[in-house]
Amino acid sequence: MVQCVTLKEEEIQDISKELEVTIETIHLLREELGKTKEYTSQIKSQITREFSCMKEYVERQERHTLVFIEQEQKAAEQKIEEAIQELCIEVNRLTDITAETVSDEWGLLRRYRDLPSIMDKIALDQKHNVVKSAVQVLKRKLEILLLEKYPEQFSPEQPPDLYEETSACSLSPESAAKSAETVNSSRFSQWADDVTFDLRRAYERLAITAQNRKVMVSNHPTDYGPSPNRFCISQVMCSQSFSTGCHYWEVITKDSDGWAVGVAHKMIGKREKLGRTEHSWCVEWLGPRKQLSAWHRNQETLLDKDKPLRVGVFLELQKKTVSFYSITDKEMLLHTFEISTSNPLYPAFWLYGLEINGSLTISHTNGI
Repeated sequence: MVQCVTLKEEEIQDISKELEVTIETIHLLREELGKTKEYTSQIKSQITREFSCMKEYVERQERHTLVFIEQEQKAAEQKIEEAIQELCIEVNRLTDITAETVSDEWGLLRRYRDLPSIMDKIALDQKHNVVKSAVQVLKRKLEILLLEKYPEQFSPEQPPDLYEETSACSLSPESAAKSAETVNSSRFSQWADDVTFDLRRAYERLAITAQNRKVMVSNHPTDYGPSPNRFCISQVMCSQSFSTGCHYWEVITKDSDGWAVGVAHKMIGKREKLGRTEHSWCVEWLGPRKQLSAWHRNQETLLDKDKPLRVGVFLELQKKTVSFYSITDKEMLLHTFEISTSNPLYPAFWLYGLEINGSLTISHTNGI
């Protein structure tokens, strides 16, 4: 009987201890919840302040630009009024002159009438283009700022998929190649995408220039800042990714004697080379071997083709294929892969052997 009582007391003590631990855990979780709410509130306030500063800056630039346009308009109006006054004086002076002179007068009137308006329009158009260019630069700087500070929250959005299962898109590149060895360079321009290199995924010895369209091997490490996804090999990815539809871009390869051009899943390792993993595909040129190859899952397919000076990449996600073309005046199919992933794919690139000044450049295509 005494033993049973002792066992019950021990059970009660164990339950009491478990209860105390549970209550303490609840208390700690509530404290953590409170800290989380406080931290979230601070972050929201900080973001609100930063966006407020950006809005104020943009509004101020808008006001200055509108004032500038008004000043230019007034200057143009003043020139036209001065021309009208000169013409009135000329008309009064020529009133009593012969018909031939009158004819000359009308020619003079036409010249004076057309010249100020045409010249002022040209000047205004030029200044308008300067303003448009400045706005584009400002927009790009804001995008870079947001991407640097909030890379996950503000990753570039994909445009609406306006080409769902179109008849031209559904025609595979292989089928097109069978009908003709080469196809017109503009064939895929309707699916052309404006892709740019991602500074966060560029190896430190790769310099990104030309509005993030050119990657060049640098003599010295670049100052990109820390990034958890930065490559540790001579490799870089683009900011844009694709999960549906058809997409096309071109890369100028003539300025590098060793390169790979392809697509890869975002989670490719920092030391994993393009085409050597399950979720990356590429064509590769090695100058020392003078050999063009296709790579996937570390398996090489030799391609009996000359070095392409420009490579076109056509990603057809409905059919799960990616095709590579050699570009001259036309497009010649180099290789087509069947892709076996449902994850978004990013354009990806590799440069051989850190050859100084070797570079790849993303080309502007007709559809962009």
